[in-house]
Amino acid sequence: MLLEQATEVAVSETVIPNKSRQTAALTDSALQGLKPRDKPYKITDGEGMYVMVSASGTKAFRYDYRIDGKRETLTIGRYEPGTSSRDKAALDALEYGTVVSLKDARALRDRASRQVEAGVSPSKTKVEKRSQDAVGETFGGWVQRYFEFKTDPKSGDEKLADSTMALRKSVYKRILETPLAKKRLDEIKPTVLAEILDNAKADRGPGPAVHARELVLLVYRYAIGKGIEVRNPADFIARKAIATFKPRERNLNRHEIKEFFEALQRTATASTLRLAVKFMLLTGVRKGEFIGATWRELDWDRAIWTIPKSRMKADREHLVYLSEQSLDILTTLKTCFPSGKFFHPSRYDSNEPISNATLNRTIDATVKLINDGLDANAEEFKTFTVHDLRRTFSTRLNDAMFPEALIEACLAHQKKDQVAAAYNHAKHAGPRRALMQGWADIVDCWLCGESAKDVIAKTKINIDAAAHDDTGLDL
Repeated sequence: MLLEQATEVAVSETVIPNKSRQTAALTDSALQGLKPRDKPYKITDGEGMYVMVSASGTKAFRYDYRIDGKRETLTIGRYEPGTSSRDKAALDALEYGTVVSLKDARALRDRASRQVEAGVSPSKTKVEKRSQDAVGETFGGWVQRYFEFKTDPKSGDEKLADSTMALRKSVYKRILETPLAKKRLDEIKPTVLAEILDNAKADRGPGPAVHARELVLLVYRYAIGKGIEVRNPADFIARKAIATFKPRERNLNRHEIKEFFEALQRTATASTLRLAVKFMLLTGVRKGEFIGATWRELDWDRAIWTIPKSRMKADREHLVYLSEQSLDILTTLKTCFPSGKFFHPSRYDSNEPISNATLNRTIDATVKLINDGLDANAEEFKTFTVHDLRRTFSTRLNDAMFPEALIEACLAHQKKDQVAAAYNHAKHAGPRRALMQGWADIVDCWLCGESAKDVIAKTKINIDAAAHDDTGLDL
């Protein structure tokens, strides 16, 4: 009898909200009794809501309405027998399109009706929210949340430096965005990620691939920390499976200095590049400071190389007091490149300096030569970079207990504290010149396989004497 109370309407007919309907046509018993037919059909309930029964038997509550003169249809939810009704709090949080009871469907219809009266399309709002939710649950969505969290000043110590954030955004855009942005977190399997990282390593090098893995690892950890139950695919890929990087801190001891420079003389490279590498050790300057050095910066008479502030890391002029050995190297370079602008020009263009990688390639070739000649059980000679020669300069002089402030001044470092700032040796040319000459003499001793103990002692005496020499000072 209840089913007979329901009004059957053809699918093609339009059902418009009608506030005048006072009674509902449907009950749970009536809904359960609706059987599938060859074609979908619908049974009205009231105030624009009806149930659509598909040919497969699925029953969905729908709501027809007009907004801006156009008819629209909202799928409120799907009916399944035995579904319990929600309390008010749960109902307020309920979204359109879930499994609902008849009572809940009517409550959602009333909510939709109020939206229509306010000029808001509930159907379009539902689609937009579903689209936003879909994006939010993707890897790309979580990446954006992670970036927002890491740039928010309220995140405290979790906030990343601008340079770090810029790097991670660049890695995401160049390596991860295209293959992963639209995938859900649970869709990204370790094998998929491994293939992406392998391709990145092949195309871009190991550094970008390692950073890409790190970003995936951190984004998943952030999502898991927010309660998302998903496994982190980056946990299944060891960092060392992509690449391992040797520590940056490397300096040569006296025996390594001798071994390296002896091998350097046998390395198949230009003799001027051999001299340039030694010049880097003797002066302790940065690679870029040497590469860009021009003859106009050199004062032969005073044996001073003035590096302008435009080429200095600290943006202030730096004076390099040249030892006799350093001057001999520069004399040879000037003889080999008489018309060149730079201390060591490019082999292809005398008006251009050597490339940024040339000196490191020379070092790499020499280290390879050393290791290729080792016995099977001998310890490998650890590779190093041009900058490690600067570290060697600093470390060996500090080990010999020369004044730290004086060493820092020769390296053009900012003074570390007030004690160093007040140390008078660092302010005068004499002590610095004595240290630079002493260092070159120390290196010569080591290259000959001799102890530099006496040279170190003599150099300290020369530094003290220079510190008390007022000649030429305008007091």
